[in-house]
Amino acid sequence: MASRQPRGTAGSTGVLRLVLGDQLNRRVSSLTDLDPDTDTVLMVEVRDEATYVRHHKQKIAFLFAAMRHFAEELRGEGVRVTYVRLTDDGNTGSFTGELERALAAIAASRVVVTEPGEWRVWEMMQAWRETLPVPVEIRADNRFLCPREDFAKWAEGRHHLRMETFYRGMRKRTGLLMEKGEPLGGRWNFDAENRKRLPKGHRLPDRIGFQPDAVTRDAIALVEREFPDHFGDLAAFSWPVTRADALAALRHFIAECLPIFGDYQDAMKGGEPYLYHALISPALNAGLLTAEEVCSAAERAHLEDGVPLNCAEGFIRQILGWREYVRGLYWARMPEYRDTNALGAKRPLPWFYWSGETELNCIREVVGQTRTHAYAHHIQRLMVTGNFALIAGLDPAEVEEWYLVVFADAYEWVELPNVHGMVLWADGGVMGSKPYAASGAYIDRMSDYCRGCSYDVKIKTGPRACPFNYLYWNFMIENEGRLAGNPRMAMPYRTLAAMDEGRRAEIRRDAAHFLDSLSADQDQSGAQVASAT
Repeated sequence: MASRQPRGTAGSTGVLRLVLGDQLNRRVSSLTDLDPDTDTVLMVEVRDEATYVRHHKQKIAFLFAAMRHFAEELRGEGVRVTYVRLTDDGNTGSFTGELERALAAIAASRVVVTEPGEWRVWEMMQAWRETLPVPVEIRADNRFLCPREDFAKWAEGRHHLRMETFYRGMRKRTGLLMEKGEPLGGRWNFDAENRKRLPKGHRLPDRIGFQPDAVTRDAIALVEREFPDHFGDLAAFSWPVTRADALAALRHFIAECLPIFGDYQDAMKGGEPYLYHALISPALNAGLLTAEEVCSAAERAHLEDGVPLNCAEGFIRQILGWREYVRGLYWARMPEYRDTNALGAKRPLPWFYWSGETELNCIREVVGQTRTHAYAHHIQRLMVTGNFALIAGLDPAEVEEWYLVVFADAYEWVELPNVHGMVLWADGGVMGSKPYAASGAYIDRMSDYCRGCSYDVKIKTGPRACPFNYLYWNFMIENEGRLAGNPRMAMPYRTLAAMDEGRRAEIRRDAAHFLDSLSADQDQSGAQVASAT
C-alpha cells in the first residue's frame, strides 16, 4: 500500500520528540539534535504499556519514577517537556492517543522517535506514518553497539546463530579486551573458570540500594493504588532511578563485586538474591546507562586496577555478547520467531510460578525473591525456573509471558530470545546447539537449595525423589526422536540406551504422576482466581 503524503501543520516549526520509558538517555538518537528553543519532548505514562502484560509492580514504579526524574533533568536544561501522568485528565492510555493529543495542542512540523525495543510498538510506529498529520522519523537506537542492520547482515544465510561467533566479532569491532588483534590472555572466553560454588562461610559484599525520594515514593504509591493485582511487592524497592544513582551502582559493582564476580557468577544461595551480580540491568535497559560505558568500566578495572581477566571478560561477555546478540536475533527473526515450538511443549504454566507455593525449594526460593525484588540472576532464570519449564514441557508462550511479567529488566527484545531459544529450545537450535536440560544434580552442585527441600536430590525415582531427576530423563525419552541425533546429546542418550524397560517405565510413571499433580493444582488455582473475581 502506498504511503499517504504527510500533511504539514500551518505555521509549525518545532519538532515533537517522543521519548519512551526505556529511552531515558540524553544522547539517545531522538534527542541528538534537539533545539530547546523550538522543540518539545513528549513523555507519557499510559495504561496500555503498564498492562499489555501484568508487569511486576516494581518495574512499573521504576519506569514511572525514572521517567519523571528524566523529565525534570531535561527541564533543568531549559528543554520544553510535555509530561503526561497516568491519572491526568484526558490521558487516552496509549502512545497513539497521546501523540494525537499532543499534535493537536502543539504546532509541530514532524515527530521524531527512536526505534522501540518491542515488535508491537514497532508496528505501532509504522502505523503513525500513515495516520498522523505530520511526518514521522524513526531513528536507530544508538545506545547499542551493534545496529540492527549490521546484525541482520551477519545473520543472513545462517540457520544457526551462535553467540560465541558473534561475540568474537564484537570484540574485534570494539577493541574491548584486545591487543594487536588478539584477545587478552590468548583466549576469547573464560567461562570454564566461572563455575565455582560458594564456599561454606563465604562472606558476600554489602550491596547498596537507593532510598526512594519524594518523586519515587509518589510513583510507588501510584502503582500500588492503580495496579494492586499485579505480581510482586513494592516494600523492598531500591532501584536507581536517576543517571547519577545508576552510575553510583555501576561504580559500586566495579569496585566491590567485579573482582570476584567471574568465579561465582553461576552460584546460587538461599536467602541471597544478589551475590556478586551487577544489579544494573534495569538501569541499562532503560537508558540510564549505556553498554559502551559499562563495558569500558569493566575493561579499565582489569587494565588499571588488576581485576582478574576471567571476571572482566565474563561480565563484558554478558553485555557485549549476550545482550547485543539477543537484541540482534530478536529483530532479525521477528515476528515468526516467537511462534516456533520445536519440542511441541504445551503444558500450562503451574500456579507455583506465581505463588511460590511448592515443595521444590529451589523454585520456592527463586519465585519468592522475584516477587520481593523483581530480580533473579541468569543462572536462577536458566537452570531453576527455566530448566523446570523445559523438562516439564511447559507451553513456550506462557513461560515467556511469565518472564516478561516478573522482572524489572524485562523487555521483549531481551526476554523472548533468551527464553524461547536459550531456556526452552523452542526455536529448534537457532540460538543454542542443545537444550539446557539438567537433573537436580546441577542445582545441588551450584547451590545450597537442596538442603532445605522436601525432596532428596540423591534419590532418582519414587515419592521422595527430586522431581528434576525423573523429569530430566522423561524429557530425554519424550524427545528422543528429536534430539538423539544431536552430537552434544550423545552422552545422555548413551546412558538412556543402557536403561532397561523397567527403569524407563519407572521414570515415565513418576513423571506422569508429578505432572498430573501440576494439572490438578492448576485447575484448583484457576477456580480460586475465578471465585475471587
